[in-house]
Amino acid sequence: MISSESLKDPSRASPGAQQRRPGPRHHFTPTTSRRGSLHVSAVLSERPATKQRELRRVAFATVIGTTIEWYDFFLYASAAGLIFAQLFFQPAGPQIAILLSFASVGVSFLFRPLGAFLAGHFGDKIGRKAMLSITLILMGSATVLIGLLPTYEQIGVAAPVALILLRILQGLSTGGEWGGAVLMAVEHAPDGQRGRMGAFPQIGVPLGLLLASGMLALMTGVISPGDAFLEWGWRIPFLLSFVLIVVGIVVRRAVEESPVFTEIAARKEQTKTPILALFRKHWLLVILAALTFAGNNAAGYMTTGGYLQGYATLPVEDGGLVGMERTPVLLAVTGSAVVWLLATWFAGNLSDKIGRRNTYIIGWIAFLSTVFLLFPLVNTGNVWLLFLGLALFTIGNGLTYGQQAAYFTELFPASIRYSGVSITYALGAIMGGAFAPLISTWLVQTTGSSTSVSFYIAGMIVLAFIATLLLRDRTGIPLGPDHEAEQSVGQIYGIK
Repeated sequence: MISSESLKDPSRASPGAQQRRPGPRHHFTPTTSRRGSLHVSAVLSERPATKQRELRRVAFATVIGTTIEWYDFFLYASAAGLIFAQLFFQPAGPQIAILLSFASVGVSFLFRPLGAFLAGHFGDKIGRKAMLSITLILMGSATVLIGLLPTYEQIGVAAPVALILLRILQGLSTGGEWGGAVLMAVEHAPDGQRGRMGAFPQIGVPLGLLLASGMLALMTGVISPGDAFLEWGWRIPFLLSFVLIVVGIVVRRAVEESPVFTEIAARKEQTKTPILALFRKHWLLVILAALTFAGNNAAGYMTTGGYLQGYATLPVEDGGLVGMERTPVLLAVTGSAVVWLLATWFAGNLSDKIGRRNTYIIGWIAFLSTVFLLFPLVNTGNVWLLFLGLALFTIGNGLTYGQQAAYFTELFPASIRYSGVSITYALGAIMGGAFAPLISTWLVQTTGSSTSVSFYIAGMIVLAFIATLLLRDRTGIPLGPDHEAEQSVGQIYGIK
C-alpha cells in the first residue's frame, strides 16, 4: 500500500511496492484487482515518463542480452548439424561423426545446472544485474574462441577436446543467463503486464536462432559458398560474437537492479543458502515445472539443436534421407524463427489476459496437432514444404514459451527465486533438449524412419502437458518479499 507521504514524495515509496499489492489468492485470475489498478495508476501518475523509460530500457536490455546469448548457443548447434562432424570428428566415419557432433551439443546441457546453481546462489545474494554481465562475457568469450579453434586435420584429437571444453563454458553461461534476464523483466513489470514484459527475454531466443541461421545462410550462399565455407567461412559468425558482447554489456549496464532484489537487499534478508532452501521446501515443484519446460525444449531442439538442419542436408550417400542443399534449409529455418518469435510474443501477451496455465494448454494442443506433420513435409525435399512444416511446428513452440518467464517467476518465493527459475530451467533443458538431436539421430539410424522421432517428441509433449495440469495458475500473485509466506505455498494441486 502506498502511503500519502510516498504519493507526495515518490522517493519515499518502497522499491518493491508494486509487488506488495493485495492480489488474488491461490486460484489467481489474470485480471487485476481494483486496488491493484489504483496502485499502479498512482505510481505511474507520479513519474510516468521516468517509469516508462526504465521499462523500455529493461525490455531492450533483456531482449538484446538473450538474443546475443542464444545466437552464440544456436550458432554452435547449427554448425554441429552442418559441418562440425567433418571438421572435428571426421575420422569416426560419417554416421558416428554426426552422433559425436550432436553429443557435443548435449554435453553443454549437463553443465547448465552448475551454471544455474552458481548464478542462482549469487543472483539471490548480490543481485540479478551483476550476474547477467558475467554470463554474457563468459558465453561470448567461449564463442569467439571456437571461431579461432584449429580443426582435427590441423591439431588432431586436441581439436574436438578443446571444442567440447568451450561448449561446456557455453553451457555454464546459459544456465545462469536465462533466470537473471527473466527476473529483471518480470520483477520490473507493472501489474497485469508480467507476461508481456517476460516475453521480451523469451523472444530473444527465436531472435538468436534467426540471427544464427541468417548468418550461416549468408556465409554458405553469398560470402563463402562451397569449400570456402568449410575452410574459413564458418569462423566468421563465431568471431562476430565479440562485437555483440560489447553491445550487450553497454546496454545492460544502463538498467537498474530488479526492484524486488533491491528491497530484499535493503532489508538484509538475502537467504544464506538459497539452493538448500529451494530443494528442502520445493523439490517437487522444481521437478514438475522442469517437466513443463522439457516438452517445449525437446520439441524446440528439432531446429534450435541443429537436428533438422543436419537431417535435411545429410547427403544420401552418407545415409541421409533427404539430401537438400545447406543454404535453402538455413533460409527455411530463419523464416520459421520469425513465426516462432511472433507466436512467443503473442503467448506472453495472451497469458496476461487468460492466465499462464490456459495459454500453456492451448500451446500443448497446438504442438500435438502438428508433431506428426513435420517430418512428412521435410521428407518431400521441397524447401517451401520444409518451411511450412517448421512454421506450423514453431507455433506450438511459441505458445508454450512466451509465458514461461512470468510463469516460472510467479511459482517461486522472492528470496530463492533466481535459484528456483534458473535451476528449474536447466533441469528441464537436460530432460528435454540436451540429447534430443542425438536421440533423434539414433532413432532414425536404428529404425530407418523419422516417424519414431515424431512419437518420441509427442511423448515428451504429453509429459509436459500432464505436469502443467498439476500446477496451479498463479497469474497476478504479488512478487515482493512482504508476500513470501503466500508465495511459498499452493503451487501444486492437492498440496497446501
